Amino acid sequence: MLKNKTYNRKKVVTVFFICFAAFLLLAGRLVYLMVFRSDYYSEQAKELHERERSIKAARGRILDANGTVIADNKTVCTISVIYNQVTDKEEVIRILCDELDLTEDFVRKRVEKYSAIERIRSNVDKETGDRIRDYNLDGVKVDEDYKRYYPYGELASKVLGFTGGDNQGIIGLEVIYEEYLKGKEGTILTVTDAKGVELDAEGEDRIDPVSGNDLHISMDMNIQSYATQLAGQVMEAKQAESVSILVMNPQNGEILAMVDVPEFDLNDPFVLPEGINADTLPQKEVQDMLNNIWRNGCINDTYEPGSAFKIITAAAGLEAGVVTTHDGFSCPGYVMVEDRRIRCHKTTGHGHQDFTQAVMNSCNPVFVTVGLRLGVDDFYSYFQQFGLLGKTGIDLPGEAGTIMHKKENMKAVELATAAFGQSFQITPIQMAATAAAIVNGGNRVTPHLAVRSVSRDGEVKQTFSFPVSEKIVSAETSETMRMMLEQVVENGTGRNGYVEGQRIGGKTATSQTLPRGSGRYIASFIGFAPADNPQVLALAIINNPQGVYYGGQVAAPVIRQLFENILPYLEKMDYNLK
Repeated sequence: MLKNKTYNRKKVVTVFFICFAAFLLLAGRLVYLMVFRSDYYSEQAKELHERERSIKAARGRILDANGTVIADNKTVCTISVIYNQVTDKEEVIRILCDELDLTEDFVRKRVEKYSAIERIRSNVDKETGDRIRDYNLDGVKVDEDYKRYYPYGELASKVLGFTGGDNQGIIGLEVIYEEYLKGKEGTILTVTDAKGVELDAEGEDRIDPVSGNDLHISMDMNIQSYATQLAGQVMEAKQAESVSILVMNPQNGEILAMVDVPEFDLNDPFVLPEGINADTLPQKEVQDMLNNIWRNGCINDTYEPGSAFKIITAAAGLEAGVVTTHDGFSCPGYVMVEDRRIRCHKTTGHGHQDFTQAVMNSCNPVFVTVGLRLGVDDFYSYFQQFGLLGKTGIDLPGEAGTIMHKKENMKAVELATAAFGQSFQITPIQMAATAAAIVNGGNRVTPHLAVRSVSRDGEVKQTFSFPVSEKIVSAETSETMRMMLEQVVENGTGRNGYVEGQRIGGKTATSQTLPRGSGRYIASFIGFAPADNPQVLALAIINNPQGVYYGGQVAAPVIRQLFENILPYLEKMDYNLK
C-alpha cells in the first residue's frame, strides 16, 4: 500500500515537471515570437490585409533631331475586380460586358474567380474608364495608366518599333532602348478586413511611378517624310515589291532617314493585309506574316549590291596599288575567266578607256581585271579590312550579316563575279556604311540613331557614343574615289542623279536576283554631297521594278529628287554643306 502511494507521488511529480518544462518551452517560444519575431509577423499580417495594384510609369518619349515628339503616351485605364468586395455580381457583369464590349462568359469567369485582384481589361480609353468609375460599383477598380501613342502613324514604323500590352518594347528602338524608356512602376496599397473588404478609414497608400527618360534621335522627320513619299511614288509607278531609302551623315554615322515601304501603322501593328482572316489561320502562320510586315529591309535583309560594290573594289585596287586612275583597259564587251565568259552590260564593249572612265562606265571586265590583280588573299583581306565580314553595329535589332564565299572556296570565277558585286550578299546599311567610310576620308563610322537620353526635367542622363575604325583606306584613296564618283554623276552612268548647282558623287547598280534568269532585278543608286566633302549620303533600293529596271534610270532619279529637296533644307538648318 505504502509502496503504491510512493509510486503515485513520484508519478505526479514527474508529470508536474513535464508540464512545467512544456510550459517553459511554450512561454519561451511565445517570448521569442512576440519580441524577436514581432516585426516579421507584423509585416505578414499587414500583407494579409493589403491589396496592391500597380501603376504604369509614363514611358519616355522619342524625339527627332528637331525635338518633334514621334512616340508619346496616351492616358488609358485598367479595369479590375476584387472578388471579396463585389456586392452585386450580376450588375458588375452586365455593366462591364456593355461598356467593354466583352462576352458574358469572359467577364463572369473573372468576376467569380476567387483571387486578390483580377484584371478584366487594360488599355481602355479614358472616356470609357471614367464612365465605369461613375457607376461606383463595389469591387470594381479603375486605374489610370499609359498606352504608347505614335502621332505619325506609319512614318518610320520599322525604325521606331512599338510596345505590347505591358508597355514593353517589341521591335525597333523601343526594344533596343527599353532600359532608358521604361520608367519604374508605382503602386496603390489599400487595407482590408479579414473578409477582404476595404477599410475606408485606412485610406490608400500610393507610391508614385517614375517616368522613363526621353530618347533623342538623329532622324529628321521632315527628311523621313519626304523620303517615304518618294519611296511610295516609285513603288507605285514601278509596281515594285518594296523600296528602301537610307539617308545618313557619312562623317559620324547619324541616320537622318530610314524608309522601307510598305510600312505599317504603329498604333495598330497587329493588322494583317486586307482580305486575310487571322481566325482561320494557325497562330504560327499569323505570327510569321506579322514578322514579315514588321521586317526592316534596310537592316534585316541582304541583297546582291551589284555595281555599287565597285566602289569597294576600286578603293581596294587603288589602296593595294594594283591600279591607278590612268591605267588603260580595253573592253570588247566581255572578259574570259577560265572557261567562263563574263559579259559587260554594254555588249558591244567600251573599247579603250582608263580606270576613271571605267568607273564612269561601270565596266564589268575592268573590275574583273582589278579583282584578279588583287587575287583572292588580298581581295578577302580588304573585304575584311573594310568591315564587310562583320555587322555595322547599328542600334536596331536583328541586323543580318554578310553572306560571302569562304576564302578556301573562292576561286577565279567567284573572285571575278564578286569584284563587280555579284555572288554574295550584304545588307543595305552595310553598303551605305562602307561607302561612307571610303568617301569620308577613310574612317568607318557606326550607323546609329540614338543621340542622348534625357529625363523629363531636362537633365541629360546619357550621351551615346559609337565605335569608329580609323583609316580603313588612306586619305589619298578616299580623295581619288570622291573625284571618280563625282565623274560618274557628271558624265557617267549616274547622270540622272545630278542636281543643278550641287556637287554630287554616286554609283548606280543593277543586280539580278537568284535564281538567275528569273527576270527579277534590284535597281539601286548610292549618292553623296558635297562630292568634295560629303556631309550627307543616301541609298535607294528598288526591289523588282517592272518595265525598265536599270539603277541609273530607276533609282538615280529618286536620289536626285531627294537631294533637290533636302539639300536646301539641310543648308538652311546649318548642316555644314558648304
